[in-house]
Amino acid sequence: MYEKETLPKKPHDAFFRWLFADTNHLRCLLELSGKVNADIGEFLTAVNLDTLVRIPDSYSEVYETGDADLAFRVNVATGAPVFVGILVEHKSGRDTDIFNQLARYVRSVMKRFDENRLFDGLPTMAMIFYNGREDWNPLEILQKGYPEYFHGMVLPFRCAFVNMSDIPDSDCLACEEVTTGLGIAAMAHAYDKNAFLEVFEQFKPKLQKLPSNELSCLLEKISLYLVEYLGNGVLQELNMAFKSIGQKYGFVSAGDVFRQQIADARLEEQAKAQKLVAEKVAEERQKTETERQKSEAEKLNTAKKMVRDGVISIENAMAYFGYSKEQILAK
Repeated sequence: MYEKETLPKKPHDAFFRWLFADTNHLRCLLELSGKVNADIGEFLTAVNLDTLVRIPDSYSEVYETGDADLAFRVNVATGAPVFVGILVEHKSGRDTDIFNQLARYVRSVMKRFDENRLFDGLPTMAMIFYNGREDWNPLEILQKGYPEYFHGMVLPFRCAFVNMSDIPDSDCLACEEVTTGLGIAAMAHAYDKNAFLEVFEQFKPKLQKLPSNELSCLLEKISLYLVEYLGNGVLQELNMAFKSIGQKYGFVSAGDVFRQQIADARLEEQAKAQKLVAEKVAEERQKTETERQKSEAEKLNTAKKMVRDGVISIENAMAYFGYSKEQILAK
């Protein structure tokens, strides 16, 4: 039985959406994915990627979809005046509601209302991209138990799952869009900072040719993305890696921002600690002074009592206790 998993929406899904809302970037992703996924490779032979057009969010009536849902339409490769839909989704983890979510989105978005059109729906290919240590393909589970004849028919759309880590670094480095190549590499190595930093070094010559504003934006987005997976501890290493090509443009990376936040928080904690120490020292000093005064009062009272009871002369009391005659005789 495939267990139900409830996943919170992940902030880093926005990186995928930011990168692949651009049709040029998406084309590169699809071409690289087609090399590692036979279903996508077969789909690409049937369409003309030069005709990719994004379907605006305003067309969607499905408000519960995640941050990474992207919809496109594309012409078929034969040149016939018909379109097919491409739905692109990023998942940060396993989600057993994925097919219901995709179905709602396909019904809402993948439509055409041309005059005399016999059916307003578009045949759609849904592609789910994820970055996991293990492969995930719930379609195989869904189809299990059906005779082979029905495989490919259990959903009202075609579907393919791509583990970003299956895309080789060599393909990312050879990608004509350096922004796309590095973005895919970051997602492929989201759990392995050393592997990412290694491939990042190989990207540096290409990155140095990017416009400064494009480079700055890319490095900042990647920093924010990787922090979600690797934690704030990776920021120093990212900053050192990005520094040689990013900061020469006056770039303030996400690593710089987070590190400053950490430094400010540390200073605040240090100030609080110092305040507590100072308060403790003052408290101890006050306690010591109170105890000293109490002890002095007890010693003086002892001297007075001994003189009053005739146990010791006043002269001997003055010499022994160190008090003046007036102090001992005072009432």
